[in-house]
Amino acid sequence: MARPPVLPGPRPDWLKIRVPAPEVVAEVEGLIREQRLVTVCEEARCPNLHECWGIHRTATFMLMGDICTRHCGFCNVGKGKPGTLDPDEPQRVAEAVARLGLKFAVVTSVNRDDLPDGGAAHFAATIQWIRTLSPHCGIEVLIPDFRGSEAALRTVLDARPDVLNHNVETVPHLYRRVRPDADYAQSLEVLRRTAEWRDVHAPAMRVKSGIMVGLGETPDQVLELMADWRRHRVDIATLGQYLPPSELHLPLHRFVEPSEFDMYRQKGLEMGFQRVESAPLVRSSYHAGEGYGA
Repeated sequence: MARPPVLPGPRPDWLKIRVPAPEVVAEVEGLIREQRLVTVCEEARCPNLHECWGIHRTATFMLMGDICTRHCGFCNVGKGKPGTLDPDEPQRVAEAVARLGLKFAVVTSVNRDDLPDGGAAHFAATIQWIRTLSPHCGIEVLIPDFRGSEAALRTVLDARPDVLNHNVETVPHLYRRVRPDADYAQSLEVLRRTAEWRDVHAPAMRVKSGIMVGLGETPDQVLELMADWRRHRVDIATLGQYLPPSELHLPLHRFVEPSEFDMYRQKGLEMGFQRVESAPLVRSSYHAGEGYGA
């Protein structure tokens, strides 16, 4: 079970978490263990785990193991050499979605730069299995950049998710420290290509991206990033407080006041985003179904 993150000093009141319904949390946890699945809720030590599992009976499923091939300084997921893909995992994820009775499912993955397609076909198979077992369930996929492969991106898009999410995570000038194996322009290109594909093949699909704040960025830099999102046709934006998973991760630069998150939401709506989720405890999959209207 996820532990609270390590923070410098006392947690502000607006970051205090209520722990609800332990019996429902245990039920969801038992199903995840039974199906031999991995969730980003646990691996990333998400502060909303108890709310999502205990109130909404939902989890964000993480495909392709719990070892990532990249070395982001903020992330708690294990780094190293991943194992082989489990061909039955897409079906097991879909079975868990069906047993939980989800109206909206969120699926993400570790980075798998060791695979020729970065795991795109595995994403597509998972979407197809969820469609088969839960035909009325909305699906959001939070994908890596696939090292810029347009073919890999098309593999996922052709499976027709309802929301395609790719997080840029932070402002450009912090990339070398925060995301040393990634490229800001490449992430924007993923979003641009997705929007272009959407316009032709699936007009109802939505494009989504998110960042963390509190890593050393300025409000002006965040607003510039949000303008980049709109130029690349992003529909839904998420902004949340970075919370260090441990003392070994990137240090927290500052706690961002709720009023600043409110400002980002208002400015984002003025820019033309369909929805902006901006609050200290927002994460990319937090209330994802509500963001889509599910």
